[in-house]
Amino acid sequence: MAKPRISFLAFFLIWAKRRNWQVPDIHILACNWLETTGDLSVLRCFRGFGKSTILEVFNAWCYYCNPEFRILHQSESDKTAYKTSRGTQNVLRNHPLTQGMFRDGGIEAWWVEGSTDPRNASMYVKGILSNVTSARADMCQNDDVEVPKNIKTAESRENLRYRLGEQTHIMVPGGHQLFIGTPHTHDSIYDEMEAAGANCLTIKMFKHEHRIDDAAKLSYPIPFIPEFVFHGIGKNTRALEEGKDFRIISDRIVFAEVLGGLVDLYSGSAWPERFTTEEMVKRRKRTRTINEWDSQYQLHSKPLTQVRLNPEKIIAYDCQPEFRWANRNLTMWLGGVQIVSATAKWDPSSGKVNSDISSFSVMLQDALGRMYWHLALELTGEVAEFDDRGKVIGGQVWQICDVVEALNLPRVVVETNGIGGHTPAILRGAFKARGITAGITEIHETGNKNEKILQAYEPALSGKYLWAHVDVLDTVWDQMRDWNPAITNQVDDHLDSGAGAISEEPVRIGKIVGKPTADKRQDWRTNSGVYEVTLET
Repeated sequence: MAKPRISFLAFFLIWAKRRNWQVPDIHILACNWLETTGDLSVLRCFRGFGKSTILEVFNAWCYYCNPEFRILHQSESDKTAYKTSRGTQNVLRNHPLTQGMFRDGGIEAWWVEGSTDPRNASMYVKGILSNVTSARADMCQNDDVEVPKNIKTAESRENLRYRLGEQTHIMVPGGHQLFIGTPHTHDSIYDEMEAAGANCLTIKMFKHEHRIDDAAKLSYPIPFIPEFVFHGIGKNTRALEEGKDFRIISDRIVFAEVLGGLVDLYSGSAWPERFTTEEMVKRRKRTRTINEWDSQYQLHSKPLTQVRLNPEKIIAYDCQPEFRWANRNLTMWLGGVQIVSATAKWDPSSGKVNSDISSFSVMLQDALGRMYWHLALELTGEVAEFDDRGKVIGGQVWQICDVVEALNLPRVVVETNGIGGHTPAILRGAFKARGITAGITEIHETGNKNEKILQAYEPALSGKYLWAHVDVLDTVWDQMRDWNPAITNQVDDHLDSGAGAISEEPVRIGKIVGKPTADKRQDWRTNSGVYEVTLET
């Protein structure tokens, strides 16, 4: 961009005066920041901030400074991008410094006076999922490209990132990439850009925030004096009044009664003249989940929907099982905890394109009923590989054999739906080839898969008796966060196999009979009976 003929803040204030706007401090902050952004920049701001309006004036200022400037503007859809195009044209036609600059073109592509590039418009606008491969631009703008409909699954988020990656090749050397928006998922592109070194400006609705997840007591310590105190989320939200509902005594908040449920405390409103207590209560009443509130107003990267399976409730561990001899008995230990049973669950898949992954989970259990999700593996390749004599020598079943041997597992549960109908026999052949004496249990799943997943995980998560190895958490974290019980076709393969392993616990199998000539595998499980654990949730 050429050297500014006037600062963007001055340009904006001229337009604001013409429009009779009262300019808040946060808009002045945003204007100064926009003028000094680098080649990669991110402006995160709360809903209702007026970011698109500021961007329209900013675009007109760019053309005022340099008529040769070319902007590719993308939003979540063509229709939304067209709004910014019309808004920018309106500023060019009516701002005292740019009247007469608009030259020709429609809404999707148009030129300003002074542009000498006949192929690439001064402004070209498209939805983020539209094809813009042939475009060239000095600045690529992304205005709220991350929205609920294009970030529902890991696959859709990957598609969004692929489209954004095209901008790297569209920008001319020295070009700028600008992101403006509000996060809509835990896996937000804005966090990714910040990690990549972007120049970031984040303007939350409230500067200070403090949450009491369950106000089960009358008094709590607080880190600041609140200006807003909200109880609940959704239609039952209410604003608590000081002197009536609570008092501030020193560094504590004291409630008039035990409220129970969620209480949020805030101070430092970014725009108090516009977003009054009454306005914020109205907006909070219309907000379905606390995740939605946190992401849209406090700019925390969270999914908008209520997370049914929250991986944050899983307790992480980072150790491997050990086998110990005691009183001539082999025992398995995980750290200082003795493991008394285990289930390995295999949901077979051929690994072909568009098919489910072949997921293999191992669930351990101690005498108190605590479960340890130790492995969540994606098996690769053919289900089995054979030599010229038909003997199993490799494939997915061979990978299972490696795990069964390493952990001395007593049995493997195999789902026989679909391709799984033939896999138990193949796995038996692999066990025979490796000299493994372990049981194989065949199950045919019926009923609703989502209900099965909920029934397995929700009690374990709410009862806080599900642990997982850190490698498992890395594997299943996104699947859990994204999982929606209302969607039938989603990525849930590891969740499904893990749920099956949970449902099969506890396991008690006596002596396993193998080949007479094979070495006897010692059973590390205790023989003091089956434990039935009742948990209050």
